[in-house]
Amino acid sequence: MSNLTGKVAVVTGASKGIGASIAEHLAAAGASVVVNYSSSKAAADTVVANIQAKGGKAIAIQGNVSNPDDITRLFAETKTAFGRLDILVNNAGVYDFQPLCNITPEHFHKQFDLNVLGLLLTTQEAVKHIGPEGGSILNISSIVGPMPVPSASVYSATKAAVDAITVSLAGELGPRKIRVNSINPGMVETEGLHTVGFAESDFRKQVEATTPLGRIAQPADIATAAVFFASPDAGWVTGQTLILAGGARQ
Repeated sequence: MSNLTGKVAVVTGASKGIGASIAEHLAAAGASVVVNYSSSKAAADTVVANIQAKGGKAIAIQGNVSNPDDITRLFAETKTAFGRLDILVNNAGVYDFQPLCNITPEHFHKQFDLNVLGLLLTTQEAVKHIGPEGGSILNISSIVGPMPVPSASVYSATKAAVDAITVSLAGELGPRKIRVNSINPGMVETEGLHTVGFAESDFRKQVEATTPLGRIAQPADIATAAVFFASPDAGWVTGQTLILAGGARQ
């Protein structure tokens, strides 16, 4: 297992789903973890409790990462609690699939303000706190960035933007020894998947039928890759996007 002892990680949107699993796996690898959440305090506290029960270090910090003031506070409180920052996982995001006829300015800005602008502003603040020894920034993107699907034009566009940002910032931050990569999951079984009705849908069955490994992902499938990107094992990896979709090609 990758050794992250002595490292400090912030995982945005970590109260459930992929973010929660990433937080728990980073802690298991030795990192002290900030479990960021926007509104789900009880769920974030549960993630922290799970980490602490296994001997790990974690705290929960509230903050909406589409709000610049919340972002500043998030990293100030991280520094107060743990004294440093080495790893940022930009996981917070929102998705809302709509056909062209239903797209509104509100639909567009809801997703771009969090998935793209929020990611940029969070990264902007984080790099102020990463020391001269460098660090790792991991963006959680989606397979629909490089492989858009119907009725998801805005969401797909946000994730294509995340992949472009990843490559651009890898070049910009490389001289500071800060690596920037992204993970592009396919369908993952999370609370959100159940909330939007995809968990038992024909869409899920179609995805599973066309996925060489024959299933959709579990959050841990994504989290283990996140630990690799955060760790010294990936010390020569930057500006990359990794598709994690069981071989699916949409």
